[in-house]
Amino acid sequence: MHTYNIHDAKTHLSRLVEQAAKGESFVIAKAGKPMVKVIPLNTPESTQIKRFGFMAGQISVPDDFDRMSQYLVSML
Repeated sequence: MHTYNIHDAKTHLSRLVEQAAKGESFVIAKAGKPMVKVIPLNTPESTQIKRFGFMAGQISVPDDFDRMSQYLVSML
């Protein structure tokens, strides 16, 4: 992702907006400090991103998982 200072962003605003509309986000900085991120309108907001199942296939739960606590309690 590219970062542009305010002066460059003002100078090339039309081109930058076209790039953002095509999906290329960019950051506008003031005195080297990032101030805003420009993204296309059709980009899903963080609240719209579905996180359910994001680790599918990467972890496994044993079949007796719910019985393990009963076993430990009976040992006490």
